[in-house]
Amino acid sequence: MIELVVLDVAGTTIEEHGSVYEALEAAVRAAGATPTPEEVHRWMGAGKREAIAGLLGAPSEAAYQDFRARLASLYATKPPYPLPGVAEAVTRLRDAGVKVALTTGFDREVATGLLESVGWTGFFDAVICVDDVPAGRPAPYMIFRAMEATGVTDVRAVLTAGDTVRDLEAGTRAGASMVVGVLTGAQDAVDLGAVAHTHILAGAARIPDLLLPN
Repeated sequence: MIELVVLDVAGTTIEEHGSVYEALEAAVRAAGATPTPEEVHRWMGAGKREAIAGLLGAPSEAAYQDFRARLASLYATKPPYPLPGVAEAVTRLRDAGVKVALTTGFDREVATGLLESVGWTGFFDAVICVDDVPAGRPAPYMIFRAMEATGVTDVRAVLTAGDTVRDLEAGTRAGASMVVGVLTGAQDAVDLGAVAHTHILAGAARIPDLLLPN
């Protein structure tokens, strides 16, 4: 039985119009790099400091702060919003006794502001950010931290879901019994289907249908 559902944020539970990768690419270009779309694509789902370091060839706090400023500007222009049916799905899961946690490649300050902007403060059993762990996806550490935060001790009782290859890789490395790809983000069924998974769904709103009686 699944006791904990661990969900990604941008592209999985929240529609943010691809702003994070637009801001990421703009920031590394401003810092002097010339990444191809494919190179940016490969960093989807990663911690943003890690992605910037990977694209620049070295860490850059200035580029990271530029990324955050650009992201805030994009969010002001194109406000994020919950993906259809996700809030209802989370409520249905929690009402059935299943805990729901978020994991994100954003740092705590960015994640808190994003959740506040969509009215989700306190809505989840745990919110784990990339700065809470030694390494972001595809490392499984955020999933383990979500288990710790929610008191779930058996990884076989965990379902993970996300819209990127790195989300699926993290779920597999954690040993989750259900590793779900969702098609509401920037990577498609071909991308997600190329790595280990148990399910690919149209969106996270469909997860209760896997776990709960109709």
